[in-house]
Amino acid sequence: MSANANLKTWARTIKQHTLTVYFAARDPRTPLLVRLLALLVAAYALSPIDLIPDFIPVIGYLDDLLLVPLGIALVVRLTPPEVIAAAREKAAQATERPVSRVAAAGVIVLWLILALVCIRWAFDIG
Repeated sequence: MSANANLKTWARTIKQHTLTVYFAARDPRTPLLVRLLALLVAAYALSPIDLIPDFIPVIGYLDDLLLVPLGIALVVRLTPPEVIAAAREKAAQATERPVSRVAAAGVIVLWLILALVCIRWAFDIG
């Protein structure tokens, strides 16, 4: 297996675990403090902002490689097993949904139209 394939597999796994934590946080059977921790971990994992910027060599990726998996592991350990099982099932279903290229194209077209309208307005083009 190539390094690129390994990276894609790892990224897919982290995405699924992050979704599991997110769904566990939304379950009312999860204790409140664990719910808050789960939301924090999921938000940090999905956020483009890192504690240590990625452009710093080696150290920049440590938070992604250590903090996120450790946070996920802590949430999984503190969450009741039946909640985790239900959350994993929801996460699996969410990642198996097909991606609609037509919907993506529609969103891109809407953004382009909005950009053109803004340009016309900004430059007062007839």
